[in-house]
Amino acid sequence: MDEIELGQATIVYETADGETEEVTVDNEEVVYGRDHWMLRSGTDDEGNDLMKQIPRSRVYRVDRNVQRFEEEASTVRHRVESLASEVRDRLPGGGEGDRRRRRHDRDEGPTRVPVTEGSDADRE
Repeated sequence: MDEIELGQATIVYETADGETEEVTVDNEEVVYGRDHWMLRSGTDDEGNDLMKQIPRSRVYRVDRNVQRFEEEASTVRHRVESLASEVRDRLPGGGEGDRRRRRHDRDEGPTRVPVTEGSDADRE
């Protein structure tokens, strides 16, 4: 599969020593979550990705070349929305899909459930 060029991101932040550092990485190597910017900083001996977490309060700015990134994000968003719609249609009481309408067409009115009084022993 061909690699999609997603552009680059430059993040400017304050280090633990109080210095200002500027790092440029590929867009797919930077993500924001849990009030931190996270950058891929390499791999360990077992091939696992290592991430540097930078608290949001220490980041001055993040510049992104986003044209290709936006195109890819839009494609991913479309896939997620389609999957969510499909799941919603399949879940009982879910969306307004064909299955829900067919059930509604067969609806014969409210379902009555008889309720009887229990004994005092049932309430304890």
